[in-house]
Amino acid sequence: MAEGQIDVAAVEAAVADFKDPESGRGILKFEQIKDIQIADSQLSLTLALTTWSAPLWKETQDAVEEKLRVAFPQLTSVSVKLAVQERPPQKMGEIGLTAKSVIAIGSGKGGVGKSTIAACLAFALKRAGCQVGLLDSDVYGPSIPHLLGVRDRAVVEGERLLPIVKDGMPVMSMGLLVPEDEAVIWRGPMLHGALTQFLRDTAWGDLDYLIIDMPPGTGDLALTLSQLLPLTGAIVVCTPQDVALLDAVKAIAMFRKVNIPVLGVVENMSGFVCTDCGKHHDIFGSGGARRRAEELNVPFLGDLPINLQVREHGDEGKTEANLDDPSVASGLESICHKLVKNLAVSSAQSPPKVQLPVLG
Repeated sequence: MAEGQIDVAAVEAAVADFKDPESGRGILKFEQIKDIQIADSQLSLTLALTTWSAPLWKETQDAVEEKLRVAFPQLTSVSVKLAVQERPPQKMGEIGLTAKSVIAIGSGKGGVGKSTIAACLAFALKRAGCQVGLLDSDVYGPSIPHLLGVRDRAVVEGERLLPIVKDGMPVMSMGLLVPEDEAVIWRGPMLHGALTQFLRDTAWGDLDYLIIDMPPGTGDLALTLSQLLPLTGAIVVCTPQDVALLDAVKAIAMFRKVNIPVLGVVENMSGFVCTDCGKHHDIFGSGGARRRAEELNVPFLGDLPINLQVREHGDEGKTEANLDDPSVASGLESICHKLVKNLAVSSAQSPPKVQLPVLG
């Protein structure tokens, strides 16, 4: 090949060490570089990425383009188009759940907005392009149906529970099985049995992410989860005041004790901006969760302010509308991005076993 000449082999060599966000392996391994075209000092190709990594698509696309520009400065144009790489999830453990990442959202105490964060994160992942399911595992106080405005009852078909589908996202909760005014009075073993059924018997379909809204506190449901399937990890939600942080530390300790990785901390209700005067008020304090996360060597995923519209959206069953509210949408999207980015970094450091794509 003459000096300065570019061919397909040279392009592939230039991106051979670029890692796929999901698998942590080189993008050539799963044939994710396609349709390489070189003509008149212009290069175009297609980069295929999985929906699991959808929140990272744009930055991954930009990074590949930049890598090629640096490798071939003589080019006048580099164009990388995106396509979806089909890579179905494998079954997880004996439960048989087909999901790539299962993430528990927990808190050391109630009233910190954990369920709202769980629902918003699920919607943020879905909007980015991921296949997402949402499981409300709080049997005694299920709030996900109310936050999503779901009133339908889940039904059994054959041996499968059919989840309620909210805007394309499967949702399951005890609140979809019993009337709103009926109390669930169960002992521990029955709770664990219900969680097993929700995971094993619900017709979730193939998921990139299953988000599990955990009950508040440090009960033993986390232990049940750790025994049922290999959890990707947990996110702990807390508010800035000291008493909430003490409980958050206990929640982190609980997850670590049952060998569930702690993926990060979210500080909710972090300050309030007056809509009349624009002044910022730290009603519950601020920054405490970030400091405590640093002390415990846990990623800090972000903070969200106290916001009247978040409460109103939840009361109206329109939690997804938080992603259209400029006062909180960017914070929610940032948390979603940081979570997936951290998971991608972890995959690059220790590539998981993944199923080869079905090529056709």
